[in-house]
Amino acid sequence: METLTTVLPLVFMAVMGLAMLAYVVLDGYDLGVGMLLPRAANDAEKDLMVSSIGPFWDANETWLVLGVGILLVAFPFAHGLILTSLYLPVFVMLVGLTLRGVAFDFRSKAGDHRKAFWNAMFTAGSFIAAAAQGWMLGSYITSFRSDWWTYAFNLLIAMAVPATYVVLGAGWLIMKAEGDLQARALRWARQAVIPFAIGIAAISIATPLISETIFNKWFRLPDFFALLPIPLMTAAAVAALWHVSGRKQIVDAGYGWIVFVATLVILLLATLGLAFSIYPYIVIDRLNVWEAASATESLVIILIGTLFTLPAIIGYTIFVYRIFWGKARVLSYGA
Repeated sequence: METLTTVLPLVFMAVMGLAMLAYVVLDGYDLGVGMLLPRAANDAEKDLMVSSIGPFWDANETWLVLGVGILLVAFPFAHGLILTSLYLPVFVMLVGLTLRGVAFDFRSKAGDHRKAFWNAMFTAGSFIAAAAQGWMLGSYITSFRSDWWTYAFNLLIAMAVPATYVVLGAGWLIMKAEGDLQARALRWARQAVIPFAIGIAAISIATPLISETIFNKWFRLPDFFALLPIPLMTAAAVAALWHVSGRKQIVDAGYGWIVFVATLVILLLATLGLAFSIYPYIVIDRLNVWEAASATESLVIILIGTLFTLPAIIGYTIFVYRIFWGKARVLSYGA
């Protein structure tokens, strides 16, 4: 029982981290496509952009539900602290996601004179949700402090997260589109790389500055040299992203997927770095995973449910992406 008490909170922390990373990547690209919608050349391109995410976008949000659900049932004390501190941005995010979901369906049914309005609502909902998630991430990293420097940092991350999603969305369109839209998506990716990289750098600098524990983890010798590959690989992935997004001939040669994969690698490395930084805390320097966890008996029951739920979500995700892989075609609905 003592082993379960020690191990199970770590298992659920890892599953929650996996769920949130999957959400950022999968729902991130379709939020990015939504934010890029006004930059399409015409209605046909907008329809194709929406079509590229049509079979996936709703299911992508399942990962958010899973991550928050695990936080609620496996770490109720952390859930109370985090969601209480983030009540307003969570509400704003849900408004954005709801607006986006309504607009997605209504734009396909609206007449030509109203379609532009629902396109705008789809874009607005995508940006609102992304910016709210950025503010929440900034607040979490600063351990929910409430001073002007913290608010400035939160605002920076609230702008960097939409840029991250734009890079993902542009990378997705590079893989799913052809011709002029693909070429424009490449330019959109290029334009968003710098704010995306600034956001990653800001988080990397802020985390050791707000916590002496995190600072000592990263800069204590010889650990500094053991951890050095993480920032070096991140810098290399950013350089690869910048290089490929500026060269159409690479995309024309069939390597456009590098933009999306390089972004994925950066996010994976950033997640690993953040996980290493905050461990063993679930709220930095305030609440560790064992203090926040439910009773061991409860975690055992939750684990049984997770063993069924997680493979089902992963299997369904793989199945959908296999079925609908390939270049996007116009999505249509019955009258």
